[in-house]
Amino acid sequence: MVAQIKTVSFQGLDVQTVDVQVLMTSGLPKVTIVGLPERAVGESKERVRGALASLGLMQPPAHVSINLAPADPAKEGTHFHLPIVLGLLVEMEVLPPDCLDGLLAMGELGLDGSISPVVGALPAAIHANRLGLSLICPQAQGQEAALAGPGLDIIAPKSLLALMNHLMGRQQIPRPKVSSLDSTQRPPALDLRDIKGQETAKRALEITAAGGHNLLLIGPPGAGKSMLAARLAGLLPPMTAEEALSVTMVHSLAGTLAEDGLVSSRPYRDPHHSASLPALVGGGTKAKPGEVTLAHLGVLFLDELPEFDRRTLEALRQPIETGAVTVSRANAHITYPAHFQLIAAMNPCRCGYLADPGRACSRAPKCGQDYQARISGPLYDRIDLVLEVPAVAALDLGLEPSGEASATVAERVLRARERQARRFETQHSQTLLDKPPVNASLEGDRLEAHCALDPDGRRLVAEAAEQLNLSARGYHRLLRVARTIADLDEQDEIRRLHIAEALSFRRLALA
Repeated sequence: MVAQIKTVSFQGLDVQTVDVQVLMTSGLPKVTIVGLPERAVGESKERVRGALASLGLMQPPAHVSINLAPADPAKEGTHFHLPIVLGLLVEMEVLPPDCLDGLLAMGELGLDGSISPVVGALPAAIHANRLGLSLICPQAQGQEAALAGPGLDIIAPKSLLALMNHLMGRQQIPRPKVSSLDSTQRPPALDLRDIKGQETAKRALEITAAGGHNLLLIGPPGAGKSMLAARLAGLLPPMTAEEALSVTMVHSLAGTLAEDGLVSSRPYRDPHHSASLPALVGGGTKAKPGEVTLAHLGVLFLDELPEFDRRTLEALRQPIETGAVTVSRANAHITYPAHFQLIAAMNPCRCGYLADPGRACSRAPKCGQDYQARISGPLYDRIDLVLEVPAVAALDLGLEPSGEASATVAERVLRARERQARRFETQHSQTLLDKPPVNASLEGDRLEAHCALDPDGRRLVAEAAEQLNLSARGYHRLLRVARTIADLDEQDEIRRLHIAEALSFRRLALA
């Protein structure tokens, strides 16, 4: 008789069911695993032997065949250990033959019989719930799996012994409690009032947050570019339950989840400029998600933008434009979501003091031209707002903080987002790859329909398109930013004033 239990394999965010079949026959003592197992799966032989020994059980001197079906694609991950040992225990007649019916199992085995966390518990739980199966997962990931829904039966043991006792009816493992998906409470965030001066930059942050736009800050060292970027997350609306679940799924596959299993605040990622192409956009031998995916529905801050490798920067063009990134390998093409808001910062030149009245750049203007030329035209064209951030005078640093608090600005941002959500006729994205309901996602007929201009506004746009030589992409981004400014002003029609303010944040990008 063949013992059989289900588990999963992952191709990006796609989850596929895998049948683990275990057969023990007479013959030379040997364990054979077929079905395109990779190295971590092959190592399960020794882990299973050690786990059984910790329970006082010896693997029988027989030929053990383990089939992972379907044979294609390749099977990766240490989560195959647990279903393999469960199938073997049934073949050894330690567990009853029907105890594995309706179960989907995943977990990494230790030599002492412990069950350790693995990547992808939440996607696997959602998959099991969809199929009407019960899930066996490590105890440390029980809360994460419980996010899949209250109707999912979850068994989250700490050790193989506890799981065996549960399956044989000797003890009951309680269902893990789920973390609340209610994200109405805003997490603590840095406050805009802490930044002295820079009122224009604060306004740019408000527009960026309200419309889901991208922003480039150009200024000398110490001007406060990084401080401004760090405060954007505090202006963004709290995530909905659906958004929190989708972000948690991404981090579950990446193995970056906290112990409580829920990402309740918007991600903020700030990779160093030495980050490689696979680290930023995803890739490697196993096509893992990169920083653009880990920043999904959050903020990606790239400081010292020209210092990034040129190929790495050019790879950002696809996720900025489409909100997704495709990692191609010889045997697979994997698409990850990447709906992030890009906040980039750079110095105006190599030394950082171009046009600074206090410290003259010795190689101006060529120093600035060469340095800024590291950012290609197509990448510039994908940035909605570009702003010069001047240095703050030393005397101003001694003044009391002024301006609005982040909470006040966030209220206006939330009202503008609600107007946009009604425009999209939804409050959230339907799938992981759907674009969020923000003005930055407007395109095609929807862009034209919702960007009605008054006569003065139309004339100004026509003049700007001619004088600034606007590309089609630049023209559309101008309209989107103006639409956001009008939303903050609670106006249905885009007026000349809104166009003028949007143009003030586009001139550098078109120079």
